[in-house]
Amino acid sequence: MEVNAWESRWVQSEHSGKEFGKFKLTAGKFYGDAEKDKGLQTSQDARFYSLSTKFDSFTNKEKPLVIQFSVKHEQNIDCGGGYVKVFDCSLDQKDMHGESPYLLMFGPDICGPGTKKVHVIFSYKGTNHLIKKEIRCKDDVFTHLYTLIVNPDNTYEVLIDNEKADGGELEADWDFLPPKKIKDPEAKKPEDWDDRPTIPDPEDTKPEDWEQPEHIPDPDATKPEDWDDEMDGEWEPPMIDNPDYKGEWKPKQIDNPNYKGTWVHPEIDNPEYSPDSEIYLRKDICIVGLDLWQVKSGTIFDNFLVGDDPAEAKKVAEETWALTKDAEKKMKEEQDEEDRKKAEEEAKTDDDSADNDVDDDDDEDEDDENIHEEL
Repeated sequence: MEVNAWESRWVQSEHSGKEFGKFKLTAGKFYGDAEKDKGLQTSQDARFYSLSTKFDSFTNKEKPLVIQFSVKHEQNIDCGGGYVKVFDCSLDQKDMHGESPYLLMFGPDICGPGTKKVHVIFSYKGTNHLIKKEIRCKDDVFTHLYTLIVNPDNTYEVLIDNEKADGGELEADWDFLPPKKIKDPEAKKPEDWDDRPTIPDPEDTKPEDWEQPEHIPDPDATKPEDWDDEMDGEWEPPMIDNPDYKGEWKPKQIDNPNYKGTWVHPEIDNPEYSPDSEIYLRKDICIVGLDLWQVKSGTIFDNFLVGDDPAEAKKVAEETWALTKDAEKKMKEEQDEEDRKKAEEEAKTDDDSADNDVDDDDDEDEDDENIHEEL
């Protein structure tokens, strides 16, 4: 991303009532290439962010739709979004905010140990639909590439770091359409349908000695010698659990000769279901935006691509993210090693200082003893 060009291409929202955080262009604290790895970084903690860029409108009719970008949570994010939103041309970029209608939302979202997932949300007939699967996102500090491919046969793929993470059918993994089948409202379980696998044995009888109290007086207890019946009342031994108590008697179970199995409610075709061969279709793809909340800032977004050619997206990934990812990791490992050594040296210095303080105290004690002896 060019240093002097990004501000002219990206529009900062001025939506009233929100104090939006600022983005800055940087490669971060560690990187594979100081220039190639420069991206848009969130720079203020506990802020909303709202930035977007516009491009020539296109449609993915009878073609794939590809959304691709890289995310680097170098701050080791604890809670915040790392996703993008794609809009049509009707969006007022200067007024973009969290409730602005969008075509789709895609990318990682992390908040605590419980939320580490990839969002894939489509707007369909005015309603936002969340994917029914759980796709886990990367949660380390390195740059990762996220790719969404939506195909004209109503299938999709989610790739992380150029490898397939999940995929399937749009109709199956989102609730865009009513179910094909519904339970027959006219069908009812027959009154004589017996779905009990076992029943009490009608021949079984309770043993004569079954009935025993749950608690009995302690036979080993004796009245205290100082017990006064007039003052303390009539003495009664404490109660203890009855070792002969057997609980509530129930007849044993036997196989039910009339068992018919679990009744299955019959289904019929849903009259409200109508197939849609164009669930995948977005007719006016025009803007990509970063509409986020982050508790701890520092995320870097880069390598944005919105297009219709999965092969081209893969090629771009290999020429950008793939070329610098290993060097980025190496630089981080070297920094960590330097920090480790520095911490060890500082700890050693602190220990030496503590030892010197002890020696000084010992010298002072010897001087005091000498003074007392002279006196």
